[in-house]
Amino acid sequence: MTEVQAFLDGGVGRLVLNRPRALNSLTHGMVTALRTALDDWAGDDRIRAVVLTGAGERGLCAGGDIRAMHDDAKAGGAGTRAFFRDEYRLNALIARYPKPYVAVMDGITMGGGVGVSAHGAVRIVTERSIVAMPETRIGIAPDVGGSRLLAHAPGELGTHLGLTAASMGPGDALLCGFVDHFVPSARIPDLLDALSRGTAAASGSSSSEVAALVAALVSAHTEPAPPAALADRRTWIDACYAADTVEEIVDRLLNSGVPEAKEAAVALLANSPTAVKTTLAALRRARTLPSLEAVLDQEYRISCAVLEGHDMVEGIRAQVVDKDRTPHWKPGTLAEVAEADVARFFAPREGDELGLA
Repeated sequence: MTEVQAFLDGGVGRLVLNRPRALNSLTHGMVTALRTALDDWAGDDRIRAVVLTGAGERGLCAGGDIRAMHDDAKAGGAGTRAFFRDEYRLNALIARYPKPYVAVMDGITMGGGVGVSAHGAVRIVTERSIVAMPETRIGIAPDVGGSRLLAHAPGELGTHLGLTAASMGPGDALLCGFVDHFVPSARIPDLLDALSRGTAAASGSSSSEVAALVAALVSAHTEPAPPAALADRRTWIDACYAADTVEEIVDRLLNSGVPEAKEAAVALLANSPTAVKTTLAALRRARTLPSLEAVLDQEYRISCAVLEGHDMVEGIRAQVVDKDRTPHWKPGTLAEVAEADVARFFAPREGDELGLA
C-alpha cells in the first residue's frame, strides 16, 4: 500500500495520507514522500495549488508513529532523531510553500498531523475535527511548530492547551488560530472538485491571482463554525495560566473556585512533570522567537534531549503499548523537577542542531 498518494487532479496536486487503519500516523517514509512531492511540484506549472487530505473518515493524521518512536528510543533513538529532523524541515517548507497549500483537517488532527496542516496557507476544519497538541500526555513537549501556534493563541489559551494536552473542536481551533475556515464535511467533495476545476482553468494566471482564486473558492463553501467552548473560559484561563511557574498555575487553578479550572489542574498533574515544565518554558520562549524556523530549531533541541530521558518511552508505553493509562513518570512530581532539569532541554547540542533559522 502506498502510504502517501500524490497525483494531479485538474490544477491541483493532491496529497493523501494513506494509513487509515493507523489514523494516517506519519512514518519517516511518509515524511520523505511528502517532501519529494512538494519539491517536485514547486516548479511544475501544471500544479497551481496543493491539497492535503487523509484517507478514511476518522481523521487527517493522528500524529507521528509513536509506537515506532517508542521502540527506536529504547534502541538509542537515532532513527527518531532523523525522523524529527526531516519532519521539522517539512513543516518549514509547508509554511513557505510558493503555491497555495490547502489542508483539510477533517476528523482527528493531532501532533504531527498539525505540523503538516496548520502551517499551510489555507486550513480547513469540519464538524468532525478534533485538533490537539497532546504531547505532555506521553512525556514530550509540543513540536512540529506547535509551540509557536500555542504561544500565539489568544491570551493564555495556548498555555492551557499545551500543559493539559486538551483537544479543540472546530470552533476552538478557529479561535486559537490553528485554522481559517469551517466547511461541513458533506461539502468537502464539492470543494475539492471546485478547486480542481478552478485551478485548471487558471492556467497562465499569476501566483497571487491563483491564491485569490483558491481563497474565494474555499470561502464559497465556508459556513459559520460551532461555538468555541474556550471563549467562555478565557477569564479563568488567562488569570491562572499567566503565572510564572507551573506550581503557581496549579495553585491558581485549584483555588479559582471554578470547577472546570480544577478539572484542568487534575489533567495537568496527570501529565509528565518534566514535559509540563519544559512546555511552559518553551511556550514562553516561543513568544519572543522571530520565526517558525527559530521555533523549530528550539523544538529540535528539546526533542533530542527528550530521547535521552525516561518519560517519552514510559508515556507511550502507558498510552499506546500496554494501554494501562498509568505512566510512572521520573521525576514523579513537579517539585522534583529543578530549573536545571528544564534548562538542559534548551541547551545547544553538538551534532543535534537543525539550523533552520
